[in-house]
Amino acid sequence: MCEFCLKHGEGEKWYLQAKNYSDDLLSDVHRRRFIEGFFSDPEALARDVQGLQRLEKAPTFIRGLLSQAITRRMKKNHFGQVLPIEDVEQIFGFVNSIVRVACICRHITLGQEKRYCYGISLAPDGGEFAEIIRGLDQSFINGPDTTNFETLTKEEALTAINDHEKEGLCHTIWTFHTPFIGGICNCDRSDCMAMRCTVSHEVPVMFRAEYVGRIDPDLCVGCRECMRVCQFGALSYSASTQKAGIDPRWCYGCGICRAVCKKQAIRLEDRLTVPAAANLW
Repeated sequence: MCEFCLKHGEGEKWYLQAKNYSDDLLSDVHRRRFIEGFFSDPEALARDVQGLQRLEKAPTFIRGLLSQAITRRMKKNHFGQVLPIEDVEQIFGFVNSIVRVACICRHITLGQEKRYCYGISLAPDGGEFAEIIRGLDQSFINGPDTTNFETLTKEEALTAINDHEKEGLCHTIWTFHTPFIGGICNCDRSDCMAMRCTVSHEVPVMFRAEYVGRIDPDLCVGCRECMRVCQFGALSYSASTQKAGIDPRWCYGCGICRAVCKKQAIRLEDRLTVPAAANLW
């Protein structure tokens, strides 16, 4: 189990605990201010990424200390975890509203509205979390070039998530002033700043999933389609055996590789049962 499962999930998956989605958590003034600032000033994320680029030029010792400090701060404010689609479906099963909105990362990296983010709430119509955002006139979500909130049924949302999976996007869930959970995103290394931060700059702002992928060599035909969609560099190919393989030390357990495997040769296993990956989060 990841750190949040112990702190906020009582030893169970923390993102499957309804209490972490409760509007009651939004009575905290600091949390509300964080949410308001997050959606009012998306350029702050861009400045953070620029800071990471400068950090890479620092001596290794200094870079390591600053990386740990950034991760600690993010765990308190805005931290995520990779999810397979089965867990996304479980979340959609107990929340009472799902709204699709523009992705803040794509807003910054592409300058375009890409609707890859989903606000989730136990309350109808997005709950108080959505009301906070709707009240921000300067929010990028409420700008003249966006279509604002798009309410989806659970079936529509799951269909959209499946479509994102076919695109090779990795599902992630996010806190807004931990442990409050407000959204699910669909990430890639090209456009998602959180994934760039975690994977490219080695400054973690998201946990790996509770799972690790495994390939059945008897079913694998060596097509290498799985390698094409892996965002984490965990997949390799053996010219000798003409089979693909997964390195559990690099696997984030997203399960996206399964979506493109026509032979159904890939499955997910509990991370704790794989010694090489059990303590890697």
